[in-house]
Amino acid sequence: MSHPDLLPPTSHNTPPALIDEPVEEMSFLGHLEVLRKHIIRAVIVVVVLMIVGFYYSTWITDNILLVFNNVDFVTYRWLNEAGNEWGIESLKIDKINFVVQNRQMAGQFNASISIAIWTGLIVGFPYIVWELWRFIRPALYNKEQRAIRGFVFYLSALFFIGIGFGYYVLCPMSIQFLASYQISATIKNEIDFNSLMGTVLTTTLSTGLVFELPLVAYFLAKIGIITDKFLSAYRRHAIVVIFIVAAVITPPDAITQILVAIPLILLYEVSIMVTKRTKAL
Repeated sequence: MSHPDLLPPTSHNTPPALIDEPVEEMSFLGHLEVLRKHIIRAVIVVVVLMIVGFYYSTWITDNILLVFNNVDFVTYRWLNEAGNEWGIESLKIDKINFVVQNRQMAGQFNASISIAIWTGLIVGFPYIVWELWRFIRPALYNKEQRAIRGFVFYLSALFFIGIGFGYYVLCPMSIQFLASYQISATIKNEIDFNSLMGTVLTTTLSTGLVFELPLVAYFLAKIGIITDKFLSAYRRHAIVVIFIVAAVITPPDAITQILVAIPLILLYEVSIMVTKRTKAL
C-alpha cells in the first residue's frame, strides 16, 4: 500500500489512484504515519460530536430514549391503528406497564457520558468510514476502485437504515414485552435508566450491523467465498433462522414476528441479487 502524501512525484504527475500499475512501496512505519493522521482526524470529529451530544444529552434522553415510555410514540400509534383495523388486540399498546428510574448516585451523570460517546460514534460513523476508505484507496488499482465506488455512501446508508429499523420496530416491541412481562402481579417493573439505554443501543446497533449484509455479501462474492447459487440453495434455512431470531426478540405474537422477519428476508434476497450482479461484473 502506498499513499500520495509520502510518495515522490511521478514524471507524468499522475495521481497514484488513477494508474493501473503498483506505485513505489512505502515502509511499515510510513504506513503507520499515514494511518495515524487518518485516525487523528476521525478522533477529532468524534470528540466534537461527543461534546455536542453531552450538551444535548437532556434533549436526547427526553426525545429519543424515554419515548418508549409514552403511549403517543409513533410506533405505538401505528400498532394501535393496525390493531383496530385488523381486529388484533395483541397489537394494541394503550398503556405503559413500567416506570424508568435511576438507582445509582452517579447514574444520570454516567448516562450523560454514555450518551455523548455513542452520539459521537454513531453520528460520526460516515466520517470514520470515509477516513478508513481514504487510507485503503491508494492501495487499490483503478479497476478495483471502480468496483467499490460509493462504498462509504452505501455502508453508511445501510447502517442508518438498520438503526432506524431497530429503533422504530424492534425497540418498541422488545421493550414493551420485556418491561411488561411479569411472573407475579406483586412484582413491579421499575426499570433502571441505564438498563433501558443499554437495550436501545444494543438493539439499534445490532440491526445497523445486520443491515450491512448486502455489502458483506458483495465483498465475499468478490473474493470468491460465496455465490448467488450458494445463497439461493440455503434460502429456506436462512428463512427458518430469521423467523427463529424474530420469535426470540419480539413478543409471542405471529404478526409482530412477521413484521420483523420480512425486512430481514428482503435483505437476504437483496444479498442474492448483489452476489449475482457481482459475478456479472
